[in-house]
Amino acid sequence: MKHIKSHFTFTKQQRSGIFVLLLLILILQSVYFFVDFSSEDTQVNQNDLAIFQAEVDSLIRLKVQDNKPKIYPFNPNFITDYKGYTLGMSSEEIDRLLTFRKQDKWINSAKDFQLVTQVSDSLLTQISPYFKFPEWVTNPKPKFNYSYSKTSTPKTFNQKLNLNTATAEQLRKVNGIGEKLSERIVTYRTKLGGQFIADVQLQDVYGLSREVIERTLNEFTVKNAKPIVKLNLNTATIEELVTIQHIDYEIAHHIIEERTLREGFKSFDELTKVKDFPVKKIEIIKLYLTLD
Repeated sequence: MKHIKSHFTFTKQQRSGIFVLLLLILILQSVYFFVDFSSEDTQVNQNDLAIFQAEVDSLIRLKVQDNKPKIYPFNPNFITDYKGYTLGMSSEEIDRLLTFRKQDKWINSAKDFQLVTQVSDSLLTQISPYFKFPEWVTNPKPKFNYSYSKTSTPKTFNQKLNLNTATAEQLRKVNGIGEKLSERIVTYRTKLGGQFIADVQLQDVYGLSREVIERTLNEFTVKNAKPIVKLNLNTATIEELVTIQHIDYEIAHHIIEERTLREGFKSFDELTKVKDFPVKKIEIIKLYLTLD
């Protein structure tokens, strides 16, 4: 107990030192609470701040632009539902385009696109720079004006040359048939077994326009064609039908289905009601069929 009491016994000098220390602590605490040590307001150069803010805004715009979906050149004839949606088209505008294309019609300019879809001027301005049409639309080749007179007297059957024996050189005498087309006609004739069955088969020769076919048939016609064995449309099987040009297994299946529903075809015109039937080729397909 005696040792503990000695720790709380101070001399006069020690008490004076403790008093000075406490006073010093009190003064420092007062200074800390009542004196403002903050520096004066920093002066900001408004011009430098404006330049810095402009740079930040520019970087933000670039970042936003980079995050936007990129649009690449495309043919507007093949816009799908999803593609139209990403371009900002409404469902009605997309439906108008799809309905137009189902008619086997084509859009060949931005103006055509707006007439068909009825999109707004602002949307057209936004997406039309990305339209990409085929070369033959943007840079059509000049049409040659052949000196062919439709008023000339048509030749009779006997006056015309046999299309099944005509040479490429003879075919080139027809306006509109050059070296490639003449060789193409002869090659296609060979592919058919060396002869055409009827004049209408010229429609299957790639590159022959309707006008050129008309001029060709004014000079040539099929003569002495070998008879072919025709298939009965109302009894032919799928395997038999697919041997006919332009009929594949899917179309043959649809023909059988339609035949069953109708309990037999009454005319060739009823074939146009068959699903996916190549209506434009019906005259060629009829060459190989009979209803008897």
